[in-house]
Amino acid sequence: MIRLNVMKSLAAWSFGLMTGVVFAAPATPMKADPVAGQKVAEQVCAACHGADGNSTSPANPKLAGQHADYLAKQLNNFRVQAPATTAERQNAVMAGFAATLSDADMRNVASWFESQKLKPAVARDKVLSDAGQQIYRRGIPEKNVPACAGCHASNGAGMPAQFPRLQGQYADYTESQLLGMRQGGVRRNSAQMTAIATRMTDREIKAVADYVAGLR
Repeated sequence: MIRLNVMKSLAAWSFGLMTGVVFAAPATPMKADPVAGQKVAEQVCAACHGADGNSTSPANPKLAGQHADYLAKQLNNFRVQAPATTAERQNAVMAGFAATLSDADMRNVASWFESQKLKPAVARDKVLSDAGQQIYRRGIPEKNVPACAGCHASNGAGMPAQFPRLQGQYADYTESQLLGMRQGGVRRNSAQMTAIATRMTDREIKAVADYVAGLR
């Protein structure tokens, strides 16, 4: 494989010499700077999410320990992307903040929050949490609702870039996001989760959210 790549490179170089065509080097993604991200967090995010990403309000998500790629994507989703006329995530406050951030700012602040230690929330209702555990681990087969653990892992750690870390998140916030996905208006940035949420009742959503809050 290495030899093949070298041969391809030499062939391209030879072709360039013969034709005068110059080939640009592949773009290298810029590395995130968590130190710069800390400054953004303190200036822009701290009032609602805490400077270290540990929000004190159940209405605002805990960002500490969340996957950086996922956070950067979510920030970007609050901005209107042409040719669309509305953002995939509707939130007037977050839209205002996201509009002030560059792509580099988003990568940096996401990297900062990922590096912080989560102070997890807790489950509040044992009966509800037990019901949520069943859904999280086994899904609801008769309603074609897959197990949450299939994408978010059995311990809620998620998968970088694709699936968010859910463990220790506020139940109120998780519930509000699932409801938003089900309604399809305020949050339209995951067709997969929208399809799943539309098959769940209010109580099933509340149960999963409560279980996730106590998940470790």
